[in-house]
Amino acid sequence: MNIWAIVPAGGHGRRMGSQTPKQYLTVSGSAVISHSLQRLLEIDVIKRIVVALPKDDEEFASLPEANEPRIVTATGGAQRQESVLNGLHALDAAADDWVLVHDAVRPCVRCTDIRHLIEVLREHPVGGLLGAPVDHTLKQIDARGVVTNTLDRSNCWHAFTPQMFRYGILRDALEQAHALGNTTTDEAGAVEALGMAPQMVMGAKDNIKITHEADLVMASKILEYQEQSR
Repeated sequence: MNIWAIVPAGGHGRRMGSQTPKQYLTVSGSAVISHSLQRLLEIDVIKRIVVALPKDDEEFASLPEANEPRIVTATGGAQRQESVLNGLHALDAAADDWVLVHDAVRPCVRCTDIRHLIEVLREHPVGGLLGAPVDHTLKQIDARGVVTNTLDRSNCWHAFTPQMFRYGILRDALEQAHALGNTTTDEAGAVEALGMAPQMVMGAKDNIKITHEADLVMASKILEYQEQSR
């Protein structure tokens, strides 16, 4: 049984007001995606990492990671799930192999958390994902922004990546979503649509996703702290 990884890297910088795709913005001296890939490369049991890139990508080839023998590229799609599916098709994997999907813009994921995820799920029939309990009060609002309800957060968790699933299950889940025209925001959602139950695995809350400009500042501080804590 092999363990593979896919990194969908088709994001843009629109919400940050940047012309540069957010995965190529610089944080702590390197591109955001470089940090993410380096964390995966530290996990020796990962056989290959597929980076799913837009057709017109001109940035990745200039990164040091482009020359890593364990990293290959595939053409991404219009949606995240299409990019991941293309990455799956680029793998010569067996149905019960494991595939980790990690956001290109989560540069602060801890290697200890990735190893813990793999260890916890090693014998799991489906797979699961890193996450953490919701801390803040959750409010439901209407179209006008008016609060209509306070939700019970006791059973709510934030979903992080990597998300790790059996190759065959993940492929079937994403192919079904594509065939039905459904769009899922993460791999776990597609697997849930098959009627399966992913396992949530506790991860560090500093595994943030770069979405807004302020996230770059936060990520820089987190990376600095993690380096000092080694």
